[in-house]
Amino acid sequence: MVRYRFVVVIGWLALTVVCVHAFPSLASVSKDSNSAFLPSSAPSMRAAALASPFQSSKLASMTLVAVSSDGPLTPAQQAAVTQFEAEVARMPRVVELRDLGTSPNGLARQALIQASVPAFGGGYGPKLVADIRASFAAAEVPGLTFHLTGDLPTVVDSQQSSKQSRNLTQLFSFVFIIALLLVAFRALLAPLVTLLPAALVLALSGPVVAEATHLGVQVSVITQVILIVLVLGAGTDYGLFLVFRVREELRRGLEPAEAVVRAVGTVGESITFSALTVIAALLSLILAQFGIYQSLGPALAIGIALMLLAGLTLLPALLAIFGRAVFWPTRTRGGGDPARGIYARLGGVVVGRPLTLVVVAVVAFGGLAVGTLTSTTAGFANTQAPNGTDSAAGAAVLASDFPASNVQATAVLLRLPASVWADPQLLERAQAQLSATHRFRSVIGGLGATGLTPAEVSQLHQTLGAPDGLPATEPAQLSVPPAVYNRYRQLAQFVSSDGRTVQFATLLLNNNDSSPKALAAIPATRDAVAGVGRQLGAQQTGLFGILPFAYDVQNISATDLEHIIPVVAVLIALLLAVVMRSLVAPVYLVVSVVLSYLAALGLVSVIFVHLAGQDGVNFILPFLMFVFLMALGSDYNILMMTRIREEVHTLPLREAVRTAVAMTGTTVSTAGLVLGGTFAVLALAGAGSSGGSQVEQVGFGIAAGVFMDTFVIRPLVVPAIVVLLGRVNWWPSRLWRADPALPPDPKGAAGR
Repeated sequence: MVRYRFVVVIGWLALTVVCVHAFPSLASVSKDSNSAFLPSSAPSMRAAALASPFQSSKLASMTLVAVSSDGPLTPAQQAAVTQFEAEVARMPRVVELRDLGTSPNGLARQALIQASVPAFGGGYGPKLVADIRASFAAAEVPGLTFHLTGDLPTVVDSQQSSKQSRNLTQLFSFVFIIALLLVAFRALLAPLVTLLPAALVLALSGPVVAEATHLGVQVSVITQVILIVLVLGAGTDYGLFLVFRVREELRRGLEPAEAVVRAVGTVGESITFSALTVIAALLSLILAQFGIYQSLGPALAIGIALMLLAGLTLLPALLAIFGRAVFWPTRTRGGGDPARGIYARLGGVVVGRPLTLVVVAVVAFGGLAVGTLTSTTAGFANTQAPNGTDSAAGAAVLASDFPASNVQATAVLLRLPASVWADPQLLERAQAQLSATHRFRSVIGGLGATGLTPAEVSQLHQTLGAPDGLPATEPAQLSVPPAVYNRYRQLAQFVSSDGRTVQFATLLLNNNDSSPKALAAIPATRDAVAGVGRQLGAQQTGLFGILPFAYDVQNISATDLEHIIPVVAVLIALLLAVVMRSLVAPVYLVVSVVLSYLAALGLVSVIFVHLAGQDGVNFILPFLMFVFLMALGSDYNILMMTRIREEVHTLPLREAVRTAVAMTGTTVSTAGLVLGGTFAVLALAGAGSSGGSQVEQVGFGIAAGVFMDTFVIRPLVVPAIVVLLGRVNWWPSRLWRADPALPPDPKGAAGR
């Protein structure tokens, strides 16, 4: 890389420019719906298939809300609402606008809008939402305010909020990292040279991951945000490993080109295996059932792989080009003595009191880990609009003034062997038997919702055919009374065209989608519905709604956690065994990371659940924290242990540990501050975005775990365990056996 340094730099720049212009953007291929990530075998997805005859999948829904701030709506305000509804109904792509009336308290009025645009954003949808909202000002009269909420506006606002969050995360991360590196290096150019490869890979990885979606890689909104943090954080870590070692070699008297070659030869192995542990952990996520985890794994692994290539090629080339100027105005000839720094003193504490340090750390971290036992998981059904958006304001009006219409209904679906049009009494029997299960507060549907008798339904079906194909206005040639005609049309909400699929709108006894008790009741409710289905001879049954979906997310997420944790632990242990040439060290290194993981998860529980009063730890957090902390924590393990192994070839064990702590302490602390700080920035920048509590907990949890690793586990606990175990650390490699070529250890061969 040193010889061809200019070619390498030009090649990376050209590759980035070509990919950014030739490949799609990452945002254009991301999914923003958790339901899109459930496997097709999940009960909720099977229920969704049963419910398809009742879903207007080709239309997007919006709710127009008008609210008065001066008491009940006046006649002038009512007229303004009516006029505005008529204007909206004439807008392009609006298929239907149906006024739903005034609220019981008279303060608000709502209308349902159906539009022929994509239901989950994209296409003409965002423009239509923007056009409707842009017309508010002209339609409002004194005391009257309009809002647009519902499915499509919420998705549009969530996507915009997520974009703003990504931009803030990226900006704050750059500012934070540059400021921190300026303090760490006390040089003007070093921070930019260290950060430039990560910034270039960040620009490159988005289009590359987006192009990889053609090969089956999935991308979620959270993938986009975490990719920014992971590439900047991990990439800066790898840069720090190399740049600090180059500075060390320059101070030892090497020329810049030789220093770069020497640094790559020594630290390159640490960087390579650090990146490989992260990639292995991320790729293990393809074994998960939950698509959000699957979407994170390959996408983030691509980013880390690109970062590894840049760290081993682009960064050395830049260091070779700028030479000593990278560290100006600090000295690179001679220079500071690490033996007199704070980490040298910590190294003395480690070798002097190793057992005390290990015991205190285990007790303290174990106490924090207890917090994981006192909280539940939550956040399965993220349907809320981002704070501060028009969607959120409209939803608040609906919740306040139309409480009855905001109760989340759960659909019960039955697939019968024969059409109910031949025997409408099945509808009565089904409704009665569902009510008799005592699993629902109410069961609405079938004949009870229309007031028609079985005989009337049979006659009307013979005369009119299936209700879902009837026009809103009765044709002139028919002689059916208008009231009866309209009631029969309402059956289309509950019976499919072929009469074999029946739907009932129900309210569960516990309808709180954040309640653990409500989620725990879903399996019994499904069993009860299946029992009713057996009595009616139904071929399939289903429960379709937010709570059943949330239960499936919880169940699949927990199952993935149980299955993936051992895989990730074993993969990382194997990689550590290769780089350490030891079968002993990987065991306590993995255990140390697990300890910091449990402590960080317990801290999240204490802060967000017990102190902040949130419903629980977000369901995605335990999984993501384990994978990231296992992978990222191994970076510092590898750097510390490879340096101890390097020093132990020429020094007694205790002196080797003291020297390794002194020489790597600044690197590890700076790298940990960068990585943990970028995740903390993620927590702050994402707090107000779509899924803000989820992003906030993920950012804080991983930051806490990284800081624990950086300032306790890596500089104190791991070196203390090395001292306690002595040369057993290196079993079965050559270092484990007594070697007369090595200097004697004054404390004994065991290092104690």
